[in-house]
Order: sequence, then C-alpha cells, then structure tokens
Amino acid sequence: MTAVTLYHNPEILVLYYSRHGATAQLAREAARGVESVSGCTARLRTVPAVSPVTEAVEPAVPADGPPYATHADLRECAGLLLGSPTRFGNMAAPLRYFIDTTSALWVSADLAGKPAGVFTSTTTPHGGQESTLLTMMLPLLHHGMLLVGLPYTEASVTETDGGGGPYGASHLARDESAPKLTPAEVELARALGRRVAETAVKLAR
Repeated sequence: MTAVTLYHNPEILVLYYSRHGATAQLAREAARGVESVSGCTARLRTVPAVSPVTEAVEPAVPADGPPYATHADLRECAGLLLGSPTRFGNMAAPLRYFIDTTSALWVSADLAGKPAGVFTSTTTPHGGQESTLLTMMLPLLHHGMLLVGLPYTEASVTETDGGGGPYGASHLARDESAPKLTPAEVELARALGRRVAETAVKLAR
C-alpha cells in the first residue's frame, strides 16, 4: 500500500513550457489562483528547450523566468498544474521530454492521489486546444493523479469566444506578436489554479 502524505500548507507546482509567452502568462494567472486559496503557495517551474543535436545547448540555469523543474519539485508538490503550447495537437517536445523522464516517480507512486490540471495556448481556433489538453492528461492518469477541470459552473466557460473550456484553461493567440490574455482567459486560468489548490487542501484534511 502506498503511503499517503498530508500537506498542511499545500504547495502547488505550476510546470510549463512557453515559447512566445502566452503559456507563461497562463501559468502566472494559474499561480495567482493557487495563492488565492488560504495557506496555499505556487511553485513556478519551466523546462529547457530540446534540440535534435546530441550536445546540450541550454544553460544550466535559465537567463530569466523561473528555474528548471526537477523530479524533487514533483515529489514535494501537493498538486500539479501542467502547461504547454500546442504542437500538432499535442504538448510541446520539451515538456514531453521532461515527463518521459519521470518513470522513477511512477514506480514509487509519488504523484498518485495528487490533484492536477492542464492548460495550453494555440494560434488558431481549431489548432488542437482540446486534443492537447486531453493528451496532456494521459501521463498524469498513468501517474495516478486526480484530474481537475473547469466545470460549467464557471460562467466564463460558456461565455468566452477565445480560450478556456471544461478540459482546462487555454489562450487563443491569433498570431499575436505580443500575446495578451482576454479577461475570460485570465478568469479561467485563475479558476483552474484555485480548483487544484482547493482540492489539495481537502485531500490534506
């Protein structure tokens, strides 16, 4: 039987990859949602880009933004928010590469029973938002995580004409050179963060 860890002051890991900034904006809003829940804190982490060459090209520490994620971040968190831009209807390779290295956490069931939510951004309305969110859920299900979405009780799910839906928070970039989230997208990203944090608090009781 797997031991259950109780988190009295839950820390939620907000782990993402962002190329042009939209997914990073969603991550920050999700973190604000996490920290709107009393006693909860958000831990922002990113992952380095990957390259087809065999020699590492990324610095050990990013030039700006949050630190790179480690397995310890996943092990220590009480919940997870996972974000990526859409790449051909799926998560981007850098995030997928990091997730593929977590076999040891699967063996030890370190993520089992923890709540998780997902978020993404796309350039076009039909660029694969829903398929990306759904496929991001698959490795989390294999890890035994408890998926948290956005129910229709969140009014913006039915009112937005941009990003956001029952599978998770999202942003519709529409070829923006400087992405900016709509008010509904901000609200839904914060709602997702809040729901994951609230679930973590309830599980800690």
